[in-house]
Amino acid sequence: MLDIKFIRENKELVKEAAKLKGVNFDVDKLLSLDEKRLELLQEIEELRRQRNETAEKMKSKELSSTEREKLIEKGKSLKEKINELEEKYRPINEEYENLILISPNIPSDDTPRGKTAEDNVVVETWGEPVKFDFPVKSHIELGKSLDLVDTETGANVSGYRGYYLKNEAAILQLGLMLYALQKLIDKGFTPMIVPTLVKEFALIGSGHFPLGKEEIYQIGNPGKLADGSIVESLFLVGTAEPSLLAYNANKIYDEKDLPIKLCGFSPCYRSEIGSYGKDTQGLYRLREFMKVEQVIICRADVEESDQWLEIMRGIAQEILRDLELPHRVVAVCTGEMGLGKRKMYDIETWMPSRQAYGETHSDSNLTDWQTRRLNIKYRNLRGEIKYAYALNNTALASPRILIPLLEYHQQVDGSIKIPQVLHKYVGFDVIRPH
Repeated sequence: MLDIKFIRENKELVKEAAKLKGVNFDVDKLLSLDEKRLELLQEIEELRRQRNETAEKMKSKELSSTEREKLIEKGKSLKEKINELEEKYRPINEEYENLILISPNIPSDDTPRGKTAEDNVVVETWGEPVKFDFPVKSHIELGKSLDLVDTETGANVSGYRGYYLKNEAAILQLGLMLYALQKLIDKGFTPMIVPTLVKEFALIGSGHFPLGKEEIYQIGNPGKLADGSIVESLFLVGTAEPSLLAYNANKIYDEKDLPIKLCGFSPCYRSEIGSYGKDTQGLYRLREFMKVEQVIICRADVEESDQWLEIMRGIAQEILRDLELPHRVVAVCTGEMGLGKRKMYDIETWMPSRQAYGETHSDSNLTDWQTRRLNIKYRNLRGEIKYAYALNNTALASPRILIPLLEYHQQVDGSIKIPQVLHKYVGFDVIRPH
């Protein structure tokens, strides 16, 4: 979310950001609520001051019974007035807090202006899509012929978009995750296996709530504590990002300790409720998958944070080069980039059966939009406390990456050549028909 002071001072800029991002955000209503809540807070604080003053006077042993009686009546009256004002304050503050959560971050000047993916701008391309001299099989056809993927049984057992990975594909997925983790460890990232069940604050903090809540699975039976009370609501994460960010919640770092560089492995769960009818075949759009995610927490400096954005993008591209996969980088336009993002890249990898590039990575700079929600701060060299900036990027997500990996490296005899970088993680260099 944005700083309310920033919104007050830059009302028109925030309105323009909401328009560019296609979000229904009523700036005037927020500022009106803010004014009302501050007025009520001031009144409440003044009445509390008077109540404390009255309580202090009550301690005097020199009071007459009449004076004491008057002070008791005054204390009761002040308490009633405070309760009345707090009742007025509560719904106004709740509405204010719900509204400010959807305040849009200001997109960078070099972010393409547009409404749909058609307005994204390609900024870099690596590798040439191979021209096969034999009929190309899709990853589903390869999965069946090599006994690697079973989506039919997966759908019977798991429902819509269910799947099984078998034999070398199962090993390959785990090998990819280990390879990605090691790549990031070598780059100075701290590896973590993170919780996939999280409390609501983690998803509010990352910005997945309140908008986007329909994509998140909620646990129906979180259980009970020993005293019989219901455990706080729990949700399944769609990426390690909320868990990695929440690890830093309510912490104050010293500037010398920044940046914090984390990489998290997790199973991921997404309802894909808004994508029915899209990419229904194969492994492109799934409800559960595995992923290694990068998160960086750095100083509150736009230039520095954009540099980290480029560094993370570079790591993702290095991974794709290691896997020998042609890809391109697109600067995501304002209408596609999401509420909290200042600047964003998608990396799209060539998928032969689609004869098109498909998104495999997403790299975002959210400045202090998330850290304000999670209260992640640092103390600078002058001793000032500031909100840090946060960024995130996909290192590798599978099974989606298996689409280009299997298809692009297929051979004329129906086998699949495995890139050299994965050999030590999977123990084989080729997948052959069984």
